[in-house]
Amino acid sequence: MKIGFIGTGSMGRTLVEAFIHAQTFLPSEIVISNRTQKTADQLAAAYPGIQVAHNNLELVQQVSCFFICVKPGEFRQVFEDILPGIKADQLAISITSPVMLEDLEKWLPCKVAKIIPSITNQVLCGSSLYIPGSRITPKEEQWLHQLLSTISNPLKVDERHTRISSDLASCAPAFLANILEQMVEAAVKKTGIPPETAAPLVAQMALGVGKLLTEGGFSLHSLQQRVSVPGGITAEGLELLEQELSPAFDKLFHITHAKYEEDVEKVKRSLQYRSI
Repeated sequence: MKIGFIGTGSMGRTLVEAFIHAQTFLPSEIVISNRTQKTADQLAAAYPGIQVAHNNLELVQQVSCFFICVKPGEFRQVFEDILPGIKADQLAISITSPVMLEDLEKWLPCKVAKIIPSITNQVLCGSSLYIPGSRITPKEEQWLHQLLSTISNPLKVDERHTRISSDLASCAPAFLANILEQMVEAAVKKTGIPPETAAPLVAQMALGVGKLLTEGGFSLHSLQQRVSVPGGITAEGLELLEQELSPAFDKLFHITHAKYEEDVEKVKRSLQYRSI
């Protein structure tokens, strides 16, 4: 089986490398294309055996399943590129959340699905979200689940919850890294501890917290209870965080949802519904 990736930018490359490192696919089973040929060539050079298609149409003519890893505004051009080569039994998988399933199915006369990967998949952990289209059979959905399970913990979600699920699984690594970075910077400023000492402390702490939550039997709430004692230092800190962070996250989700809705409308206008 050959699998394709249209777009080898940040997330497209992450998926290719994750599947190779997980030994889900051999490099020789992967076909890639990219708007900038040099980017695709560099990825192929890093993993000998990967085939670089000259264009998107050539790619879809060689594979039974392909991922579309491009920006929302590029979808119409990709659709127009690949339509002549699409077969009904192929599976097209979009990783771009503002492109809705109904739009994918109106443009592509094949089976479609959406997934939301995470940068954590690069190290074969974290979640990936998937939303099967209406033409996918239970057997094909099971295949998709198994495919994603080689690089992540897959979770099927309702498309109505795409944005918040994406915030928690895909955007959150950056949000969390920012919070930890600010913690390090504040520690350096307040105490003079060297950054090269503080940063590894925080990184190892984060790794340990992840293991406690996934392997150690703790919930988010029980972990806080276990570490803090009434009237103690940690309890004082948690009280401050409750006051300061909760409003910040309300604003954060308001911003991400507003941007998502704006992007969905832009995509719909750019695609201008068509019938196959």
